[in-house]
Amino acid sequence: MFKENRLVLFCLCFCHLVGVFGDTDTVKSVSVKEGDSVTLQINVTEIQTDDKIDWKFGTNKVLIVKIRAKTSKIFDGPDGRFRDRLKLENQTGSLIITDTRTTDSGLYEVKISSSRSEDTHRFSVTVNASPSTPQGSSSGPPNFLIVLISAAAAAAAGSLLVLVAVRIICICRKQRTSDQHVEAREEEITYADPTFHKRNAQKSSAKQEDDVVYAGVVHRC
Repeated sequence: MFKENRLVLFCLCFCHLVGVFGDTDTVKSVSVKEGDSVTLQINVTEIQTDDKIDWKFGTNKVLIVKIRAKTSKIFDGPDGRFRDRLKLENQTGSLIITDTRTTDSGLYEVKISSSRSEDTHRFSVTVNASPSTPQGSSSGPPNFLIVLISAAAAAAAGSLLVLVAVRIICICRKQRTSDQHVEAREEEITYADPTFHKRNAQKSSAKQEDDVVYAGVVHRC
């Protein structure tokens, strides 16, 4: 009976040690599409004042997040690849990677330790390239070619608008010149009419005077 009690006690102690100081070898696989955000969730309900949480990246285990007494510090990671893209859940300390890139793929490890327990979690993150930026594929035109085509189309449209504007200006100028010529002709005709009628009146009166003079010379026998 005594031996059985010792065996049960030993098993309980062993289980407790595994729970407190265990190092989880299980690696959780996470897949995400490039450009999306991903959250690496840890089993912490709420960060305590004595909790120490360290997030590391890659096989070299480069420190990217350090949490001490609810105060966190975020690093840019190797080559500054994580600059302004790492965030933390304030309550749990879970890691959030925003605007993911293919270079973010790799192993992430978090170590959570306190006076009560110590635990480690590992995540294997794979960032899949989006269809718009395929790797090693020529199924679609390169992005720079699309940009060039768009620029050429915009330039052609701009040139067409310029030509249309020039044509409209020329038509307006011709119309304005034509209107000015018409007005000038109307003014000339208006001033010439009175002079023309006056001369006709003088000639008519002269003819009438000549007729009167010749009529007075005639004598009857």
